[in-house]
Amino acid sequence: MQILLQVLTLFGALSMFLYGMTLMSEGLQKAAGDKLRSFLAAMTSTRLKRVITGIIITALIQSSSGTTVMVVSMVNAGLLSLGNAIGVIMGANIGTTITAWLIAVFGFSVDISTFAIPLVALGFIFTLNKNNRTRSIGQCIIGFCLLILGLAALKSSVPNLDEHPETLAFVQNLTQYRFLSVLIFLALGTILTIVLQASSATMALTMVFVSNGWIGFDMAAAMVLGENIGTTITANIAASVANYSAKRAARAHTVFNIFGVVWVLIIFHPFLWLIGKVVSALGLADPTVADLTMIDQDPALKTSVLYGVCTLHTIFNLANTMMLIWVVPQIEKLVTMLVPTPEGEAEVYRLKFIQGGPLSTAELSLDEAEQEIVHFSEICFNGFNYARSAISETDPAKFEDLRAKLIKYEGITDRIEYEIAAYLNEVSKGEISEASSRRIKGMYKIIGELESLGDSGEAIGRMLARRNEHGKTFDEEQLKRLGRMCDLLDVAFKAMIENMKTPYNALKDITNSNDAEYNINEYRNTLREEHIINIEENPDYNYQVGVFYMDIVAELEKMGDFIINISEAKIAENAA
Repeated sequence: MQILLQVLTLFGALSMFLYGMTLMSEGLQKAAGDKLRSFLAAMTSTRLKRVITGIIITALIQSSSGTTVMVVSMVNAGLLSLGNAIGVIMGANIGTTITAWLIAVFGFSVDISTFAIPLVALGFIFTLNKNNRTRSIGQCIIGFCLLILGLAALKSSVPNLDEHPETLAFVQNLTQYRFLSVLIFLALGTILTIVLQASSATMALTMVFVSNGWIGFDMAAAMVLGENIGTTITANIAASVANYSAKRAARAHTVFNIFGVVWVLIIFHPFLWLIGKVVSALGLADPTVADLTMIDQDPALKTSVLYGVCTLHTIFNLANTMMLIWVVPQIEKLVTMLVPTPEGEAEVYRLKFIQGGPLSTAELSLDEAEQEIVHFSEICFNGFNYARSAISETDPAKFEDLRAKLIKYEGITDRIEYEIAAYLNEVSKGEISEASSRRIKGMYKIIGELESLGDSGEAIGRMLARRNEHGKTFDEEQLKRLGRMCDLLDVAFKAMIENMKTPYNALKDITNSNDAEYNINEYRNTLREEHIINIEENPDYNYQVGVFYMDIVAELEKMGDFIINISEAKIAENAA
């Protein structure tokens, strides 16, 4: 019974540590709000900035997994390119070493657990404030206190192996197999991190083990290497439900860490020798040759060993980053091979033609923007096809997948509109002709209408979801008529894209778009009249289904309006 209680206490202490880490991380992220994501998206123009961004954000939220999951989600949304994401992930690996140092300093070297309870009171007072940011800071304080209390409980609840010599003998026997022992403890570090879903918790356990003299410094080093492999699992779990770009970002994290572990294993003992020399240079005992059986009687030795673990963790990630930051394009190619683009699917999230600031002349810059707008119109057409599929989809799971795509495309159109508009704004700041000024105005109009097409697609998904919530379905005739309406929209989209591809000074006629718009309006009028007649004369006609049906028709007709507005704006660019 006593053994069971001791085990439960150990798990409880570990749970308190993990919950405190989670609470602190969430509090910091809430306090920062969207600024962290904006900072992450903006500070990625160079290799160095990407790495520094990863370090800063991980240091702030005290979770490399949190940063990596954030990066994966931003790649999923298209806010970060894969190459930029890889650089940030490398920085996150360096940033997580700060957590290890905090644990070593505040959790082992300084007993601040006695101050944790009063700090909880302070944090609680903060959480009573009406200001959201202040409440989040209070949550962060409470999380930090729980982390420290959990670590203190963890240290005090681990069993005394001197009282259980058979267990101590078993642990020490695992260290007798030379390099095989290194692999065993590497696997242990990996498994613990996967199970606990927190590399910081594994690091804390490693420090407890080595500070109690259960394992040597070399086995602790192996556990740290294992923790670096295990921590990649969190990002891969987050990416499992994301798009292939996000999966590639998660795989890049795995490739980065596995490569680092492999090269350190190849030079394992020379690497430990280097760590020992670095720690010795700080005026501490060399942890690689210290007699760990004396660790309980020598606080300085305990400090040396703990700082040695942190130093190893830091140098490992710094060295790995410095080696791999120069081969990010090669890592991109590798993960693209590991996670190929699904057949028939080409998701687009970022600008394709505009890659930097305006070119040397306004004319060249506007030609570049025009190519991007053509690309934008093709993206909107893809979004429309998802809306069309959603209208006729009867399988609930497949419908939800299509609706998720419509929501994603709505976000994509918002962002692309903003990025093109920002580019046009930069172009307009220079010396431009009257014709270029007129052209820019037309482009502003076009990208606004294209963004509205994305809104309409998302609106159709929302209407269909509301219909499904009411347990309603369209009958065969209604689906047939909606299909006909979509056919007319299909013609209008193709006419619009054809007009968009025509150089602005060569587009003289948009009859194709005018005819498509006329046919859409006429068919909308026909469907509206049929709806009214059915309400008045058909007793079997379900009025509620009819309302959903006409809402979809109206939204499709509105898309037709946006499409004709785009062609009209394009031809207006060439007005005298």
